[in-house]
Amino acid sequence: MKINIQAPHLNVNQSLVNFINKKLDKLNLVYDKIISSEVFLKVNNTSEKENKIVEVLLHIPGGQLVIKKEAATFEAAIDDGAHSLRRRLKRRKEKQRTRA
Repeated sequence: MKINIQAPHLNVNQSLVNFINKKLDKLNLVYDKIISSEVFLKVNNTSEKENKIVEVLLHIPGGQLVIKKEAATFEAAIDDGAHSLRRRLKRRKEKQRTRA
């Protein structure tokens, strides 16, 4: 799966890129038809501690899945987002099995 990471106005270190790749590559174990994914990293300029925003756009046959998570760190947001995507992909796979 091709993973495109976009972080305007941010310097993303290699450890964060590796963490994102590792988490999203695990989604292939659940649903092997993922075409590509786009990850958008943003920082919300507020005084709150949970100001890191991660949006993941997952391209799959027949559509796409989108999640948006906000957390204190990018790692926590990616972890939570990957968990949500895993659940949604499992549901989609189950629906495809019942139709076939």
